[in-house]
Amino acid sequence: MHRSIVFKNSPFLCIFLCILLTACSTSDKNDEGAVARVYDSYLYASDLKDVVPPGTSKEDSVAIVKKHISNWVSEMLIVKKAEDNLEEEEQNMKKQLDNYRKSLIMYAYEKALVNQQLDTVVDPKEIEKYYNDNPGNFELKDNIIKVVYIKVSRKAPDIEKVKKWYKSDAEKDKTSLDSYCRQFAENFYLDDNAWLLFDDLLKEIPIETYNKELFLKNNRFVEVQDSGSCYFVNIKGFKIKNSLSPLGFEKENIRNIILNKRKLELITKMKADIYQDALANKKLEIYNE
Repeated sequence: MHRSIVFKNSPFLCIFLCILLTACSTSDKNDEGAVARVYDSYLYASDLKDVVPPGTSKEDSVAIVKKHISNWVSEMLIVKKAEDNLEEEEQNMKKQLDNYRKSLIMYAYEKALVNQQLDTVVDPKEIEKYYNDNPGNFELKDNIIKVVYIKVSRKAPDIEKVKKWYKSDAEKDKTSLDSYCRQFAENFYLDDNAWLLFDDLLKEIPIETYNKELFLKNNRFVEVQDSGSCYFVNIKGFKIKNSLSPLGFEKENIRNIILNKRKLELITKMKADIYQDALANKKLEIYNE
């Protein structure tokens, strides 16, 4: 059976034909279409069709093709020599490479399947249910807080007003504080609905405490200074480590858990479907001893 090859780039047709004629004159008829052979391995003209970039001159094309063939022959000869001379234990590398190749193919297929079919929409009710059903999974490893935090230069204007605004829950004062911070603050955080790690706040303010839990229990408003700045902290809420982590702090983590579970279920179903399809179409047989 002859191999039929069609080349879209007609200027290169003569190059491959010349190589084919040369190869076929030294090959068995069963190997027509091969341009090179090393022991039982063959390189075919079809393997060369993407080697030459479009627009390459005839002379350069010939050189590129010859170089590719030469490299292939050299690699195959070295592999053959290595296989003949390596100890049996070292030849297990081939088996390891085959297993690695299979793993890569399986991973690529599973990734494509997940990208195409995984439902990434997670209902908030599903997140809440998972949280309520698995309280033991959400024990806090660190102290967390809800906080309003402002850092301003000691030379900033209207610092006395800041001392009032950062303690207030009135919308008017919150708006005034937000406007002030955008103009004068060196750093600030005003989202008092979000949970933060207490340790992250301690990186921003010059507070030294040897008992963080006791500090949180005994402080609501904190005002400190260093040589250049004033710091204002309103601790709106806190959770001590080893207590139950709040849902708001765990939402993204739970969402990822649910998506990962869906991913595993999708892959498991895919494997089962492939197995059953192979059985039904008699593409799979398991022989008893």
